[in-house]
Amino acid sequence: MRTFYLLTIFLLMCLTCYSQAFRKNSSSFNTQNKQNKFLEKQWWLGFKGGVNFSEPVMEKSYSVTSPTNYPPTETTKEYENYSSTGSQVTVEVTFYYKGYSFSLQPTYRHSSFVYTTQSAWYQDDVPVLELDYNQNQQIDYMDIPFLARYDLTKTRLSPYVQVGAYYAILINANKSIGISGIDYASGGENRFTDPDIIVGAEDLFAKYNWGLVAGAGVNYQIGNIRLNLDLMYRKGMSLINSTENRYSNKRLTGAGDVMDDIKMNNISVSIGALFPLRFLSSGFKSSDRL
Repeated sequence: MRTFYLLTIFLLMCLTCYSQAFRKNSSSFNTQNKQNKFLEKQWWLGFKGGVNFSEPVMEKSYSVTSPTNYPPTETTKEYENYSSTGSQVTVEVTFYYKGYSFSLQPTYRHSSFVYTTQSAWYQDDVPVLELDYNQNQQIDYMDIPFLARYDLTKTRLSPYVQVGAYYAILINANKSIGISGIDYASGGENRFTDPDIIVGAEDLFAKYNWGLVAGAGVNYQIGNIRLNLDLMYRKGMSLINSTENRYSNKRLTGAGDVMDDIKMNNISVSIGALFPLRFLSSGFKSSDRL
């Protein structure tokens, strides 16, 4: 993941540097079209898709059992950050005016995160049974982000920055638990793996949550179409789990699992295209015809 972040930052830096170098070569494009009202105000319709990676942030820990002969910290869940790949598709509606844009971007987002727990049983300080639980959450949301964007240049290759907020509506959720362990009761180390427990977990998650958004990206003009590379960071501001239904799933509680109070951060990378909705004026010339 660290390599992925470095490559993404390097790409954005390269695109920004290129746009500065391209400014001189595209001066005729800017000069000729600066007075054209079509370029000053426009509605854009776009479609994009990509991948996302989630970071669960534990606010308060909960457990099915309360240990009496070992510290409770030994049962704490260990969360994996940005380890599972999700995906998203977005429809973008953007109003642009003189370098500033206001954008509504309904998004179908599939996200995933993983945490692990361990349990052990002893007899006279000798281990009898050790169990490892791997918990995988698959969650589908309909996100409704509203973003304000500023274009850093007005060249054919135009980087931008954006901020905003989103409201997420839960569509579906599933949970699987992989159980493996070591049985010492026979006098040896008998390793085993049980079949995964897979359940619908929609009731365990909050129906709605919200958060803040910040990001950056770049548009590249080809004729009247803009190709788009977009990097977005979502910071969850409310819990994604249901506090009322925490213990409602008997199969999961029987397997020793119960949800913590969790907020979720998310990084997404998308590529797509934007299309102008206003009709071209008769005097307008698109960039690829100059």
